[in-house]
Amino acid sequence: VQLQASGGGLVQAGGSLRLSCTASGNIFSINDMGWYRQAPGKQRELVAVIGRGGLTDYTDSVKGRFTISRDNAKNTVYLQMNALKPEDTATYYCAADNLVGVLPPTHDYEYDYWGQGTLVTVSS
Repeated sequence: VQLQASGGGLVQAGGSLRLSCTASGNIFSINDMGWYRQAPGKQRELVAVIGRGGLTDYTDSVKGRFTISRDNAKNTVYLQMNALKPEDTATYYCAADNLVGVLPPTHDYEYDYWGQGTLVTVSS
């Protein structure tokens, strides 16, 4: 499975961006998908995850501002980011797993596949 992320860029605080991540290869094995981010000097952290059936989970700092969605027919997961803040600046990575479960996992070690990352920079 290969994941290709896109949509990052430079935006002013309060602005919006939409990230996309498309899976290719053995896509039939994919169950959950998600977004993680890593800021310079910090550990990678969960942003949002979504199961194949649509169940979602978000880190507290993005609740109400970010929305994760997916189009299974297009093998694509999206992250709509609104009301962006400078502290959202990071490289954003998409991830996917083969796990079968009710809820999408939130620990990064549970994800099998990772995209190359797309940089989001929010200026103040």
